[in-house]
Amino acid sequence: MGNETMKLWGVSVSYFTGKIEAYLRYKRIPYAMEHPFADARRIRALAGAVQVPLIERADGRWMSDSTAIIQAFEGEFPYRPVLPPDPVVGFIARLIEDYADEWLWRAAMHFRWSYEHDRELLSRILADEVTSHLPAPRVLRRTMMKRRQRQSFVVRDGVDESTSPHVESGYLAALDAMSAMLAARPFLLGTAPSIADYGMMGPMFRHFGQDPTPAEIMRSRAPAVFEWVARMWNAGSLNESPAFLDRVPEDAEPLLRELAETHLVQLRENALAFARGEATFAMTVQGARYRRLPVSQFRVHCLAQLREHFAALAPQAQTAVRGLLPYPGCDLLWSEVVPARSGYDEAREAPYNKAIRVFETHREPIMARLLGAVTRRR
Repeated sequence: MGNETMKLWGVSVSYFTGKIEAYLRYKRIPYAMEHPFADARRIRALAGAVQVPLIERADGRWMSDSTAIIQAFEGEFPYRPVLPPDPVVGFIARLIEDYADEWLWRAAMHFRWSYEHDRELLSRILADEVTSHLPAPRVLRRTMMKRRQRQSFVVRDGVDESTSPHVESGYLAALDAMSAMLAARPFLLGTAPSIADYGMMGPMFRHFGQDPTPAEIMRSRAPAVFEWVARMWNAGSLNESPAFLDRVPEDAEPLLRELAETHLVQLRENALAFARGEATFAMTVQGARYRRLPVSQFRVHCLAQLREHFAALAPQAQTAVRGLLPYPGCDLLWSEVVPARSGYDEAREAPYNKAIRVFETHREPIMARLLGAVTRRR
């Protein structure tokens, strides 16, 4: 594409927009960001869904899903690769990214929309950035935004008085696990950022690292993570060649245990419910009972992708991965203990396929639909 400057449709405080921006900056891929919501009808027709981020190429192609975008760009822009060449390290990096994308999302949205100070600040930003094209008073747009975001991405995602302590403990566990890894290296799996780092950048940058309540927790509890966020944003200035570890370090064990006990449980129960044709499901995670969670077709696709990556490993590498994941339920990644047929992207066109909403079962009130789709993917 030569010197193409890509159009990044995104939001300045978005989880996945921040993830992709950090990646593009590191790879030195030029982009210009625009906000999609005033042009929602055209974007929905061309891209499939109004979500952030989306990338519009100069040749008219549209890209969606941050993971698929990164994988495609790794082939197109080989400079500064983010996929570790060691197959075991590479698989674990992808697994960490999936955990960051699909599990830490719940805690990030909870902190943003459950705490008053955070909610008030972010509603101001999003009302101006996302809904300024609507002919409604700013105070009404802010009220609609707060109600829509909290109802759709906190209440409907299983966060209530009984589960919120567990949701918050998951953030603390991630901070502690990352701190252990960053004590030995500037990035999670080497001296350059991998796809694992970009996965964790999603929640840690624009949500946990910037929203007032979780940012204060990060600064006081995990200053190494706070420093890593800035290092990731400025990684484009690195001059040395990327150097990844040739084995998964022992200090990754707390993070692997945490994702096995949380994210993999969610992937399992979501896939089972999807196979049964259900709209919601329940799960017990580390003793916390979540009820009536929305079934996600996309998360079934995520599980299928992880299984494909595992199946592509040589037998020796598969054995090594099993040894790193001895926890109950990890066989989900290498056996058909639950079905993982999502029906999404069967033509293997991603990231150039039509985007879908992650929670297609959500039915939003009329007032929320007037705001457009401030969706979480990607």
